[in-house]
Amino acid sequence: MDTSKKRLGHKISDTVIRAFLSVMRSVPYDTRMNVAGWLADHLVAPLSGNRRRIRENLLMIMPELSDQQREDIVHQVANSMGRMLMETYSGSEFQESISNAPILGPGNAVLEQAHKDGKGALMVTGHFGNYLAVRASFLARGVPIGGLYKRMSNPYFNEHYVAAMADFGEPLFERGRRGMANMLRHLRDGGFVGIVHDQRINDAPLYQFMGKPARTAESAAELALKYKVDLVPCYGVRQPDGSYVIETEAPIPHTNVQEMTQALNDSLEAQIRKHPGQWMWTHNRWRDAGNDTTEDRARGN
Repeated sequence: MDTSKKRLGHKISDTVIRAFLSVMRSVPYDTRMNVAGWLADHLVAPLSGNRRRIRENLLMIMPELSDQQREDIVHQVANSMGRMLMETYSGSEFQESISNAPILGPGNAVLEQAHKDGKGALMVTGHFGNYLAVRASFLARGVPIGGLYKRMSNPYFNEHYVAAMADFGEPLFERGRRGMANMLRHLRDGGFVGIVHDQRINDAPLYQFMGKPARTAESAAELALKYKVDLVPCYGVRQPDGSYVIETEAPIPHTNVQEMTQALNDSLEAQIRKHPGQWMWTHNRWRDAGNDTTEDRARGN
C-alpha cells in the first residue's frame, strides 16, 4: 500500500478509536465495562473473525468440551477482551477499583522482601484476566513495575496506548536494543519488571503449552539466572462481579533455562484451565510449531 494511503488509513482508524473511547469514558464506570464487553462479544468478535479463531483453538486444545461449553467460552473470551481494553483506558478509575484487591499466594511475601531489600524481581504473566491489574495493585502499594511493550503498527494509536499503559507504572521499555538496555539497567538497579510471557516469538525454541508444542521465549528465565532475581508468576484474575484477585505463585526455582521456561508455561496453563474464558484464545500461539528440531525434542516436545 502507498505510504500516504497507509498513513491516512491509520489516522482515520485512530480518529474512530479516540471518538469511541471519548464517548465511553463519559458514561459511569460499571456501565462502560458492561457495554465494552457486550460490543466486543457481539460486534467486534464476529466481524473480526475472532470467534472463529477462538473456536478453532479451543477445539484443538480442549476437544473434550461440549459444543455448549465451547460456545460459552467463546463469548466469555470476547467479553473479557473488551473489558480489558476499556480498563486500560480507564486509568485512575480502574486503579481505584484495584487499590484494595487482595494479593494472594506465596509470591507476595517474596516480592515485598525484594522491594524492601532494594533488589529487582521479574513478575511474569500472560494475556489472561488483566495483567494491568497486577501492575495497578502493586503501584497502589508503592511498588511500581516497569513494563516491556511492543510498538503498535499504527503510530497514532501507539501514542495514546503507551500513555495509557504508563498510568499503571513506569518506566516502560519499547522492544528493541535500546529498550532492552534500559530495562536491564532498571533491573540491575533494583527495579521490578513485568513480562507478558505467552506471545509467540518467531524462531524461539519449542516448549509444551496446553499439551501442544509452542514457540516460547526463554528471555525471562535467562534474565532471572543472569541477574540472580526472583522469577514470580503473577495473575490478575477477574471475579464474577468484575473485581480482581491478584494471585502470586512461589518463585520458579533457579535450575536451568529450559526447566524454568517450561515451568512458566505450566503455571499459565494451570490458570487457563481453571478460567478458560479469561485467556486471549485469539493468539496464533501454536503456529509454526510443527517442525521440531533435535534441540526442541530434548525439551520434551
